[in-house]
Amino acid sequence: MKHNNKTDKIPILSFFSGGGFLDIGFEKAGFKIVFSNEIDEDFAQFYKEGMSSWSGENREISAISDIDIVSFERVKKLVNGRFGIIGGPPCQDFSMRGARNGFQGLRGTLTYHFYERIMDLQPDFFLMENVPGLVLLKKTKKAFNAILDLYREEYLVSCTILNSLHYGVPQNRERFFVFGIKNNLVKDTSLYTFNDLWFDWPEPIYPKAETSFNWGEPEGRGPKLENLPDPPSELCVESVIISNRDKEVVPNANEFFNPKRLSKIKKIEEGDTYRPSFKRLHRKKYSPTACYGNNEVHLHPFYHRRLSVRESLRIQGVPDSYVLFTSGKLTKKFKMIGNGVPVPLAQAVANSIKEFLNNLEKKNNQQNGHLVKGKAKSSNVKNPVEKH
Repeated sequence: MKHNNKTDKIPILSFFSGGGFLDIGFEKAGFKIVFSNEIDEDFAQFYKEGMSSWSGENREISAISDIDIVSFERVKKLVNGRFGIIGGPPCQDFSMRGARNGFQGLRGTLTYHFYERIMDLQPDFFLMENVPGLVLLKKTKKAFNAILDLYREEYLVSCTILNSLHYGVPQNRERFFVFGIKNNLVKDTSLYTFNDLWFDWPEPIYPKAETSFNWGEPEGRGPKLENLPDPPSELCVESVIISNRDKEVVPNANEFFNPKRLSKIKKIEEGDTYRPSFKRLHRKKYSPTACYGNNEVHLHPFYHRRLSVRESLRIQGVPDSYVLFTSGKLTKKFKMIGNGVPVPLAQAVANSIKEFLNNLEKKNNQQNGHLVKGKAKSSNVKNPVEKH
């Protein structure tokens, strides 16, 4: 993996970039996004606004198009030496609550197309993220295993499921990650082909957070958690909600859908997230998975309204410096936000990759060096995909 010096920022090609949450995480970890791709024009505009305001420099989607028609000759000119690819192919067909069309659906084929682009561009490493349903649903697990086997022909692959709540995000959101490194960059792969647990995924800050604290619950609901400490504020919705007094001065805080049936909304108790929809969040508890749209509606803990764009961005760990200037288009804004990877989780994964690459470089400069020090820790690393 050639580069000029150790302080160089490793270039990253980002596909299915959405609003750029995964990109922010990687840039905060010290990588550099040199290319981005998004087919949705509204998302591309949000990316331009949010990434530019956050970074302080002009940023925009490099290619607003389908991943299959991107000019890869052009893309290859953007990288010289080692580089990586990151992306999260659309996941609706793999969600536990979706249509479950798997690889027969259009979105399912995009996961395979992402694999094809990696084969075309041959990055030194890649990271793919998706919903856990990709490997938990019987219908899609078999098909995805077949893709993993294709990856393994040229890459060492490690898979895991991580929950953003365990990494300081006030949201119970699990994501499935696949990390791969080119086989020919590793001197000794024998220790890392027995299973997929060779990569040190990031240590959780709050392991088993769901059962470790006395979370806020409506009367008579939720598990009885006695003699437990109060939860850290950063894991609670109280850390992201905005008062009516401040909503006029915080960017995007005054953007929200007004409920059509106010009388019904007023009857929903704080913390009643056990409903199929119109879930009212609790100040002293985390949010359910941010997946806004259709019938999934999250309500402010005590104001009789839905969450605002800014509150939803905060639930995803997006900094307030990330501002969306386009007026209206609330449906698309909430969809973009719900599709993203929580920034702190993205940064934690990116930090692990950066550390791994630094260790790999050191080991490759030693005779008989190995890939990483020690073994992966089973307490926080899962192997959700069994080889077939």
